[in-house]
Amino acid sequence: MNIESAAINILKRGVELDTKKRYTESLVCYQEGLQILVDKIKNEPDEATRGYLRKKVEEYMSRAETIKRLVLQQKDAGLFHEQVHIENNSTGHGYKTLFGRFLDEDVQYVIVEDPYIRSFHQCQNFLRLCELLVRSCPNMRHIELITSKDARSEGDQREWFTNLGNDLTKYKVRLVVKYSETLHDRQITLSTGWIIKIGRGLDFFKAPDNKFCLGVYDMDLRPCHETTVDIVHSKNVKQSYG
Repeated sequence: MNIESAAINILKRGVELDTKKRYTESLVCYQEGLQILVDKIKNEPDEATRGYLRKKVEEYMSRAETIKRLVLQQKDAGLFHEQVHIENNSTGHGYKTLFGRFLDEDVQYVIVEDPYIRSFHQCQNFLRLCELLVRSCPNMRHIELITSKDARSEGDQREWFTNLGNDLTKYKVRLVVKYSETLHDRQITLSTGWIIKIGRGLDFFKAPDNKFCLGVYDMDLRPCHETTVDIVHSKNVKQSYG
């Protein structure tokens, strides 16, 4: 596949997501595809081809700018809502793929509400999320987890969180864990106002078939349970960690 075809495939994916009103995802595709085309123009010796590519860049750039304005308008009006349906056994839904586009230098704290961060694999999922947050949000200083206790694994759960909390301090991030027996919501709230609501919480991945199959470490390759992800924006996000 040549460079131009790769760009067109990414841009087509952007159009597909755009049509489904998954605007922030389509914007990522448009930006990636446009960058490839712009780089291609710089090294293209044929004037006619350069002209054709410039026209394509202008078309997609115009649409990308329109989407940016649309997202900003919806955010300001409190109307932004993007939904992703994860089908049973589908792949390609690691945390970074799912909502990594909202994680950046503007995020100062993150609140994770999930009643089921208790067993070993559930706590590992939370660890994976923390790894992604540390890599993507250089100015983040707090992660708050609200979950529930499990009498059978409470000692282990406390130890896992203590180890993780100690490690996070090396990155100047403070982990605050709170317990609630009435918690039902499953959502990730960013200080920037983005709220990611995952129907099944963090635990929507299926167990791998064995310890040496694809998807053991790369969660984009791990089959998923069916669930729905709703992404909204609120101007009224308040920090609650203590």
